Amino acid sequence: MGTTQLESVPEPKYWHLKTVLSEALDSEFSVGEILPNERDLAARFGVARATLRQALEQLELEGRLQRRRGVGTTVAPPRVGVAVGTEQHAWPGAAGDAWQTVDCEEAAPPAAVAASLETAADEPVHTVRRSRMSHGQRVATELLYIPAASVPGLTAIDAPSGPARARAVLREVQHLTLEGQDRSVELGSARADDARDLDRLPGSPVLVVTTRFTAEGRTAALSVATYRADTCRLTFGDSAGVEIHHDPERRAS
Repeated sequence: MGTTQLESVPEPKYWHLKTVLSEALDSEFSVGEILPNERDLAARFGVARATLRQALEQLELEGRLQRRRGVGTTVAPPRVGVAVGTEQHAWPGAAGDAWQTVDCEEAAPPAAVAASLETAADEPVHTVRRSRMSHGQRVATELLYIPAASVPGLTAIDAPSGPARARAVLREVQHLTLEGQDRSVELGSARADDARDLDRLPGSPVLVVTTRFTAEGRTAALSVATYRADTCRLTFGDSAGVEIHHDPERRAS
């Protein structure tokens, strides 16, 4: 491979380098292939390693690259297609919900969640942990916060702990009449526990989808779902649902 020197361009150097690297991924590398180390790449393109890292981080954010523990930086596989969340006016755990229950505990939620649920800062709520699989890989994890007031019929005798307890909480909340739900999406960085569950490095880019379910004039449940940004591309259709689509035109992204 020859050496490509970057000339002066009006856009940031790392952004131009990102474009050059993207073209190289399409023409020179295959999915899963490990990229040369940063020193060799920086020398090839005639840039500082700091500039190279910025370009690599941007390509990771766009789903072109993956950083894998103990392996290095590899060309990412195609994004997978899965539906995100539940249909409008359906509680989590309703028929057709593809999320898998993992665990449930009673604990005080983060301050922002407590404020949204209008519970006291130290008041325990049911925290249901769920995961989402697609094409054999875990693409998302979810923390579903449900205050005790939303599941008044729940008893410890029915299901004391674990996945059974989680399913019992989800069954009980469906007794409420769902009045509405709203959803927001933002870019974030993977926390240590999310990174472990999603097989990513801490700090890797993720998409955080927050869904608020309302019933009886209040927030009855709050879902915080974390998706792999390298795996998922979110689009919004006429139904206001969120979907992740596979792009067949991209060969190495």
